[in-house]
Amino acid sequence: MTSINPAGTAAAVAESMRSSRVVDLSLTLSEDLPCAWPGAMPYRHVIDNWFETTSGDNGPRLRCRTGVPYHTCLVGMDEHTGTHFDAPAHFVPPPGSGLPNAGPAGALTADRVPLEQLFGPAAVVDVRSLLGHAGPGRSPRIEPGLVTDWEAANGAIGRGDVVLFRSDWDEHYVPGPGGRTYVVDPLVFSRIAAWPAPSPATIELLRDRGVRCVGTDGVSMAPADDAAPVHLVGLSAGMVFVECLGGLRELPPRGATFLFLPVKIGEGSGGPGRALGFIDG
Repeated sequence: MTSINPAGTAAAVAESMRSSRVVDLSLTLSEDLPCAWPGAMPYRHVIDNWFETTSGDNGPRLRCRTGVPYHTCLVGMDEHTGTHFDAPAHFVPPPGSGLPNAGPAGALTADRVPLEQLFGPAAVVDVRSLLGHAGPGRSPRIEPGLVTDWEAANGAIGRGDVVLFRSDWDEHYVPGPGGRTYVVDPLVFSRIAAWPAPSPATIELLRDRGVRCVGTDGVSMAPADDAAPVHLVGLSAGMVFVECLGGLRELPPRGATFLFLPVKIGEGSGGPGRALGFIDG
């Protein structure tokens, strides 16, 4: 495997930032947005200290807890909330655990994934043609042929590329009842077809091309109706997945650079972060 020089990677990022248009590819976290996986810990954002004491119907309500006028909030969330990444340890048990599917990749927790693995030339594969082509509660599959057709038009995908599947599913990411179509309606109630997702064969194809990072603007890299196989194929090989991206429509099929910077959570199975695209010119 070709080694990557972290110092060179950092210099390349800095140069991209100086000469490129920066696109935010992250979803906003908010209690009124569908940012949490159903059944996981709901996202919570609660004022801990405010600039002044306020009054309510039942008398004074202290929000300046420390006696010092400043603003800070408490944040509670699952590691896989909003725009986030899956480290290999998300689905692969640690080696020596004796658990099914355990292996060396299970030691790759969020804090141990090399940052250079989360940066590279973006290959943005448009999969919008698949939307709605599955039954309620099921994800239409992104099969290898769609990727090879994209390569015929845009050039071969190779080692170091970051493959991003664009479905525009983030258009469902809206506040209030309308946001139920993002994850609750397809996953929990099987009312509508879910986001497009790669089949295990497609992840194997990308793995064999040398791709180490795959992203999606879907809720998960896996289909709504079968989560484990796709995760195991990719994560057990040391790949990482960036999920719940937004704004991939802003990127060209080729020519942009992708960067994801996760929160460094010790022993984490993944973590939220900020995803950026850099477009020359």
